[in-house]
Amino acid sequence: MKKALISIAIAALAMPVFAQTATQGRLAVIDVQRVLNTSVAGKAAQDRLKKLQDDKMVRANKMQEDMKALDSEINTKKLSLSEDKLADLQKQLADKQVALQRYGQDADKELGEARDKELMTLETKIKPVIDQIGKEMGLAAIFNKFESGLVYASDAIDITDTVIKRFNDSTQAADNTAPPAAQPAAKKQ
Repeated sequence: MKKALISIAIAALAMPVFAQTATQGRLAVIDVQRVLNTSVAGKAAQDRLKKLQDDKMVRANKMQEDMKALDSEINTKKLSLSEDKLADLQKQLADKQVALQRYGQDADKELGEARDKELMTLETKIKPVIDQIGKEMGLAAIFNKFESGLVYASDAIDITDTVIKRFNDSTQAADNTAPPAAQPAAKKQ
């Protein structure tokens, strides 16, 4: 009993020390989704992904149109075709359906891999920016606002706008220092 009282007394005396050190560490949050949606690099990545997705959709639509045309041909010529020819066309239609399904699965996989690659590229570019801001502001921790388990975070500790501005500045500076693309030689007349 005496040991328990001593332990409680020591814990009670230590609480103000722990509380004092906890208040010295500053926290901040970032809305990562907003950074991805509004930063120049994030928008460029989204544009590349959208173009890839649109290209995949164009091809899938073409495959679907080919299937509809073949299905229409089967339905209109069903009575006049021989059984062998009809069976051949139905097999072609089934093969096209399988090809479309496989294409859809492959396209989904490719889009997922492209998205993951873009996110990794953005993460490697933005991490140094976030680290630098954290050091400059003397922050102990920076949390992802909506994916870190936080239920509430005051706008006063939200540094998303600062991160976006600094990230845009750093990506523009990197673009300006990159070697220019080779220009085509002028034609001599």
